[in-house]
Amino acid sequence: MTTDPEQIRARVAALLAELPDPAADDAEHVDVDGIAARLEEAHDLLVRALESVER
Repeated sequence: MTTDPEQIRARVAALLAELPDPAADDAEHVDVDGIAARLEEAHDLLVRALESVER
């Protein structure tokens, strides 16, 4: 796991960029499970980054 803040930010930004726009006209048809999976992935990435810095 990299500890470079810019790389971590870029990876999190890439994950969050895939989230649908909640203000979109078709927002009621949003895949909530898909959003949850992306947010969990971003969270796990941040947790791993923090853990690697603590070592």
